[in-house]
Amino acid sequence: MNRSSRFLSILYVLTSGLLIWTAVLQYRYGPLWAGLLFTAAGAVPTVAVVRESVIGDLRRALTELTARPRRHGERLVDTIVRGELGAACCDRWWTSLGTDHDAACAHRARNSAA
Repeated sequence: MNRSSRFLSILYVLTSGLLIWTAVLQYRYGPLWAGLLFTAAGAVPTVAVVRESVIGDLRRALTELTARPRRHGERLVDTIVRGELGAACCDRWWTSLGTDHDAACAHRARNSAA
């Protein structure tokens, strides 16, 4: 996590804490609907903290991917596609959008894409 992400995460946690404290005050002294509203609003910055950490993980993964040695003439896109195809379960799974598996596939459980 870089400095700006860390700063934003701290700001989000502080905001979430203050919103939860406001919700507690509303539950005690104010209308119930306002307490529910502040409780829901207190969850939003928590989602933002998770989002910042995911973005940091993606940045690290991209840095590792770009630093990896590639074959002569191979582009980064080729490396990404090769990795995705290697992670695919089987050919039928790939062509049926994750709903079917080949008979020899070790992951035969049917997964619905819907």
